[in-house]
Amino acid sequence: MDKEIRNKYQAVIGLEVHAQLLTESKAYAADSTEYGMLPNTNLSVITLGHPGTLPRVNKKVVEMAIKMGLATNCEITRYNVFARKNYFYPDLPKGYQITQDKTPVCTHGHLVVKNAENTDKRIGITRIHMEEDAGKSMHLPGEIETLVDLNRAGVPLIEIVSEPDIRDSVEAYNYLTEIKRLVEYLEICDGNMEEGSLRCDANVSVMLKGAEIYGTKVEVKNMNSFRNVQRAIEHEIERQIAILERGEKVEGETRGFDANTGTTTAQRSKETMNDYRYFPEPDLQPLVIEKEWLEQIKVEMPSLPQDLYARFVGEFGLPEYDATVLTDEKGIALYFEELCNHTKNYKAASNWMMGPVKSYLNELQLHMRDFPLAPEQIAQIIALVDENKVSHSIASKQIYPYMLQHPDTTAQQVAEEQNLLQESDSDELGQIVQGVLSENPAKVEEYKAGKQSLIGMFMGEIMKKTKGKADPKVANKLLRESLNA
Repeated sequence: MDKEIRNKYQAVIGLEVHAQLLTESKAYAADSTEYGMLPNTNLSVITLGHPGTLPRVNKKVVEMAIKMGLATNCEITRYNVFARKNYFYPDLPKGYQITQDKTPVCTHGHLVVKNAENTDKRIGITRIHMEEDAGKSMHLPGEIETLVDLNRAGVPLIEIVSEPDIRDSVEAYNYLTEIKRLVEYLEICDGNMEEGSLRCDANVSVMLKGAEIYGTKVEVKNMNSFRNVQRAIEHEIERQIAILERGEKVEGETRGFDANTGTTTAQRSKETMNDYRYFPEPDLQPLVIEKEWLEQIKVEMPSLPQDLYARFVGEFGLPEYDATVLTDEKGIALYFEELCNHTKNYKAASNWMMGPVKSYLNELQLHMRDFPLAPEQIAQIIALVDENKVSHSIASKQIYPYMLQHPDTTAQQVAEEQNLLQESDSDELGQIVQGVLSENPAKVEEYKAGKQSLIGMFMGEIMKKTKGKADPKVANKLLRESLNA
């Protein structure tokens, strides 16, 4: 699209994120939530809505919803009423979902994310409410029938609804990234969009810059990755601008995103709230969140990414880039925090985490919890380098790999057993330096004639003779003294 036309318009975006909660049982029944079971086995008469059955609220679901609300700076609703959201779909066995309508458990929150200019942008959160998931419709290749697996029906969700404060796909991506980090830090959802445990619908409209009235909203679904959310939003913005430029009206509808073509297609006209016929759930009493319970949940809240980021920058003196990378994943952030209890060289600890440690995890596709070395073992390696007992090269290329294969060893043991400790004895190194110079008289003359770059060649020969164990600082000092004598 022509850049001049695109710049006439402003996008207005709001995101609805569903996070599947990591409970062992469903939201209102005792059925298992275990993933990967045979179809239609995690079921009970309560999930199927048989006459005479009564749902019960899963306390863990409420606790997880409150934690997400606290993490997103929300107000917590103390008096909660559940509602029925009525609609027919083959994978909705009861013909309705139990959800929250008038009294969402969390309201008036916000997150701060980076915008396209890498400055802070505050995104409001309208509400977070609890509800249950529907089942899953499946279409096998070559089959015209629809198969239904109801194992997922009744699995607990929270829906996080943002204000229409997002203005482009970059902000949307960063907002989703922060939501994913928070649910993972809180350990309430695994954040996997590809498997559907984190799902996102985008409400997109466009208006002329400077306008006060928003354009017609279109809801986009079927996006299974953060990148696809970006692509769908970009396409939808340009599609709507093109419609307006032709003098036509944007239709309020639900559209599906096709990842293969990068385009959206109409699915159905947009429902209104009246279509769902919300009414209070008659089988569940109002839920009152007592002050004592709320205070207990606050006390039990784990460290959040923004808290750790502030500590890493403020207390440990790390660059903002390091702190951002280290807090991206909870396991790495907590490992680094523990590592800093065993060393004061925080920058070296950061470099080891972002370099050798992350490389090992990425290469073997492992999580931080699978890393074989304890934080104090990495601290031991850092100490050897700081004390000039080994070079960083020896530490990273020989001691660290050996310890990965033998995690019951210490860095000092490996350095001694493998004969890797640096040679820093001045008398012994002095003899080696003199030997190298006597073997290269022509090069010595060239150096004295002004070819200073030969210092690297001499150091290389010294390292060969000591098998890399010479202390570089001591060797370099002795070498220069001899050459300049």
